[in-house]
Amino acid sequence: MADYEAQVVVIAGGPSGLSAAVQAAEDGADVILIEKNAAVGGAANMGMGPLAIESHIQKRQMIDLTVEKAYRMIMEYTHYNIDGRLVKRYFEQSAETIEWLEDMGVEFEGAYRYFTKSEPTWHIVKTDQGIGPRAASFMNKALYARAQELGVKFLLETPGKKILKDEDGKVCGVLAVDKSGKEIEIACKAAIICTGGAGANPEFIKEQTGYIFGKDMFNFAIPGNVGDGIKMAWEAGADKLPVRIEQAANFEGIDDLPQSVPNVLMQPNLLVNLDGKRVMDEEQMQNTTFLSNAASHQKGRVLFSIVDTSIVKNYMRNGVDEISMVRFNPDVSDFVEGVKIAEETGNKGLFCADSLEELAEKTGINVDNLLETVDEYNDYCDGYDEEFFKRKKYLRPLTKAPYYAAAVRPGGYGTVGGIRINENCECCDSNFEPIPGLYAAGADACNIYDDSYMFLLPGNSMGFAVNTGRIAGMEAAEYVQDED
Repeated sequence: MADYEAQVVVIAGGPSGLSAAVQAAEDGADVILIEKNAAVGGAANMGMGPLAIESHIQKRQMIDLTVEKAYRMIMEYTHYNIDGRLVKRYFEQSAETIEWLEDMGVEFEGAYRYFTKSEPTWHIVKTDQGIGPRAASFMNKALYARAQELGVKFLLETPGKKILKDEDGKVCGVLAVDKSGKEIEIACKAAIICTGGAGANPEFIKEQTGYIFGKDMFNFAIPGNVGDGIKMAWEAGADKLPVRIEQAANFEGIDDLPQSVPNVLMQPNLLVNLDGKRVMDEEQMQNTTFLSNAASHQKGRVLFSIVDTSIVKNYMRNGVDEISMVRFNPDVSDFVEGVKIAEETGNKGLFCADSLEELAEKTGINVDNLLETVDEYNDYCDGYDEEFFKRKKYLRPLTKAPYYAAAVRPGGYGTVGGIRINENCECCDSNFEPIPGLYAAGADACNIYDDSYMFLLPGNSMGFAVNTGRIAGMEAAEYVQDED
């Protein structure tokens, strides 16, 4: 005898789970949502908003990005190694999803780029405190309120453990553990897995990706995101696809300092590896996925961003060249104060030295190669970057002590992918056949980036979560009604 019964069980209450629950309930399904934490929202409580394309907000801002252009961008970016049908359905739905959220009371500041080279697809949620981190928590609150209004039952502090199937291979229930530690069974006809990946599971990350958390990978580790849903889907017969880190470079330790410090060290100045050699056109550093990828292929999986006092003084006087929606203030006049804070707190990610030789000693960079690289780079600053063709406007020589460096390491937002789904968000087996009644959405099933997060279309992770949640919800609701 089951402890609970519903038509649809949603496993986890982040943006994909909340969206799935609301959509399924709006489409007439009886829904229970289980969540292992004491509150809903998941990683999205730290985020700012979803991607959308051809939204009324973009049209009002005279942004002419089309679904066709965005579709071609992501397919070419990934060399067609992803499911084009799923991407197209997601992108085509994304504008209507903004209106769907607005109907619940969600407001948006507008559509923004993340950095200069990206497209303005990031629909940042409006708050009572201006643009900034955690804005999407307001969206989550609206989704939660709407779900409650629709009669969705929430079982908090209740992690899912197993998908149950009947003799015909159809989903018939979910095993979970309630807040008292008791195993419970929820009878259902469909289950939607939305558990947010495995960013907080170092063992799983090492096993699936080869990275060692805290040593050569510094991704966000949202408590509770340990791969439960991925493992449940695999156990239930879903095909295993690669699990990847959704990479964005980590400037080790300096995000704990005043914003001026990371703003200066993230400018497109000299970037070298432990051998003291350049590895890329530093202008591409603003795409931190590219930067993380580059760091991943170096000795020790580390790079160093280096500036001198003349460069710093220029930025302090005139502001930095590049900003992003996260580091949006061009004013870095308190950089020196930030460096003092780093010295007083024993910060290990920022290095300061009175000579390049001393900087090499402190960082472990090959000193002879570093000196040669700086000489060559300074020559390029007088003419043309013969090595990586960086534009003249970003070429600034390093000539005046003290010198500053920051360690750049692979980082990211957690894991993405692992569960094979189709464009209906149905979990599929190794023969590409849907498992009846089993769906997945959000990070657990986000296989649309191949080996690199599509940062040129910002808001993609949350956009994928909300939209695949909706797709899974509407498909599950239709499925259970057909089964009745």
